[in-house]
This record gives sequence, structure tokens and C-alpha cells, in this order.
Amino acid sequence: MQIISNQRLLIPVLSAGNFAIGMGAFVVIGILNPIRETFAISSAQAGWILTVYAIAYAVGSPVGVALTGKWPRKTVMLAGMGLFAIAALLSAFASTLETLLLARVLAAFGAGIFTPVSAGVALACTEPSRHGRSLAQVFFGLTLAQVIGVPAGSFLGYTYGWPVGFIVVAGLSLLCMVLLVRIVPGALPFQVNTFSTLVDALSDWRSTLSVAFTVSFLGAIYVLFTYLSPLLESQMGYGRNGITAVLLAFGTGAVIGNFLGGKLTDSLGPFQTLRLLCVVQIITLSLFSFLPLPDWLLLVIVTVWSVFGWSFMVAQQSRLVRQTPRRQNVVLALHAASIYAGVAVGSAIGGAVINHIGLIALGAGAAICMLFALFHLVVSERLAVAV
Repeated sequence: MQIISNQRLLIPVLSAGNFAIGMGAFVVIGILNPIRETFAISSAQAGWILTVYAIAYAVGSPVGVALTGKWPRKTVMLAGMGLFAIAALLSAFASTLETLLLARVLAAFGAGIFTPVSAGVALACTEPSRHGRSLAQVFFGLTLAQVIGVPAGSFLGYTYGWPVGFIVVAGLSLLCMVLLVRIVPGALPFQVNTFSTLVDALSDWRSTLSVAFTVSFLGAIYVLFTYLSPLLESQMGYGRNGITAVLLAFGTGAVIGNFLGGKLTDSLGPFQTLRLLCVVQIITLSLFSFLPLPDWLLLVIVTVWSVFGWSFMVAQQSRLVRQTPRRQNVVLALHAASIYAGVAVGSAIGGAVINHIGLIALGAGAAICMLFALFHLVVSERLAVAV
């Protein structure tokens, strides 16, 4: 009865936690130029600040979830959020690039525990027919971070110095810990997962191939998104206000896409939804290689790109849970790890594109990667259905 009585507030609290996680993870995108100037590094080198976070998350999330598989869900989420808060403070006061990178690794470990566990809790506390909408509500925090957190962090970073963005993240994380203590019940239902569950999930190559589609899809997006600020500065002549406006448009699209993804998944099904998203992404990503464009047209393109990018999360998670319902916690952790593996792969490819061709080629390179993602989706779905 405790879970039922708290369920009205449970989902909003989980969403709030993911807001802090989302802002802390991606605030660097909006302040990449100030960080680059502080440490006197190139745009491609600065991209490693996000890439290191992504690699640490990809490795640490499934391992962390397996290690804490028998812990109460509330304890796990508090531990993850606490580590994330400490890492944000360490980032804010980093005096060297090495310290900042270490802090990003610690932040990734904390986020890698909190986010997949919050998704598993949401699924355990809702009816199967509402799983899509429930996941959309939990991950609304991540999309809201794109609307408010990342643009605000960018504005503060350009105005008062980039460490301020991380200080805000630390404060939000501590506030979320208070909410977790007060609102989340101690006895939440959950599947007990261990390293053997993780090994079983990884040994199922068809399931692993489906999870890896997350890498393909998001990797294509982050070929461009990681370097969006330097691209806009170079090709559009944007500074603080222009970049903040574009990030606001992206964030607005993220909110729309988050809920659209839930509705599309519940009505069309996960596979049909994901196929549609790939096609739209191929078109929109390619347009970024035609910069400069009129300001209004760029904002429209960015919004559409974001809407059909952020519709991805719910559809892919629902697809994976349907395929492997008995290992949903570990599969969700692998999915969360794959999100950041995609970020790492996309950032690395984007850096290579910049070094060998230039910033203007990022859109075309991302579109080619998304074409591969569409092929990956079709193949993995046919193999999964054939089982």
C-alpha cells in the first residue's frame, strides 16, 4: 500500500532526478567553447570531455547495476545521485583538464546507476499498457534538462564562467537527494539481477544486437550534436545568445519528442516508430551541411531534428523490454550504457570528420551514420522476430 499511496509523487521525483542527471551530462555541450579556451585545447580535443563521460557510463552502468542488483532501489538511487553531486562539485573546481576528466568519469558512474534503476522502478509500478507513457514521464526530466538546464548552463557559462554550470548541477542533485529520501518508499518491487544475469544478457547475441541499435542511432546524432556550438560559431557567426537560442529550440523539440515517442510507441509499436525516426533524422541531419541558413529556418530544422531524436528513447526501451521481459533491469542498464557508447562513438567520428574534412561536413557525416542505423534496425528486428 505504501507504493500505491506514493505513486502519484514517485514518477515526478524520478523525473526530477533525471533532470539533474541530464543537465550535468550535457551542459558541457553549451559551454564547450569556454572550457576549450580555459584549457587551451582544440574543438576536437574538447569533445573528449563528453566522450570520456560517455565511455565511463557505457562501462560503468551495467556493471554498477549488476553490483547493486540486490540492494533496495531507494538506496541505489541515493548512492548514484550522491556520487553525481560530488562529481559536479569536483568539475566546478577543477584546475586542470585531467581533474575535470576524472570528475566526468565519477559523474558517469553515478548517473549510470540512477537512470536505468529509475526506469526499472517506473515499469514495476505501472500497468504494461502504460509502460510507454510511464517511461516518457520519467525521462521527461532528461528532456526538460534540454529545454532549461543545458541552455541555462550555456548562458551562465558564457556570462559568469563555465564552473557555475556545474555548481548549479551539484545544488540540483543535492535537492533531488532530499526528495528521494522524503518521497520514495523503501520497499519498492524490483527484479533481483546479478552478474550472471548480465552475462546471460550479453551472451544472447540477438538481444545484444537490438541493444546496440541505441549506439547506431544516437551515435549518428552525436556526430553533429557534440560539436554543435563550434559549428554554429563558425558557420552562423553565433555567440552566447545565438547558441543559447538554438539550444532552447532543441530543448523545446525534446519535450515534444519525449511525449510524442510515448504516444507513437503505444499506437504504432516500437519498430514502426523507430523506422520513422531514422528516416526523418537522415533528412534533417544532412541539412546542417548547407549552413549558413536563415536564422528562422535553422531554428525550424533544429526543432524537427530534436522532436524526432527524442522520440527514440521510449520506443527503443519498450522494444527491448518486450524482447527480454525477464531481464528488463539489466537490459535497460545495457541500453543506458549504449546511449553513452553512442555518444562516445558519435563524438569520436565527429572529431575525425572535423580533423580530416572540416566542421561543415558534420551534417553529411551524421546522415550517413543514420543510414547505417536504419539498416541496423531492420536487421536486428528481423533476427529478433525469427527467434
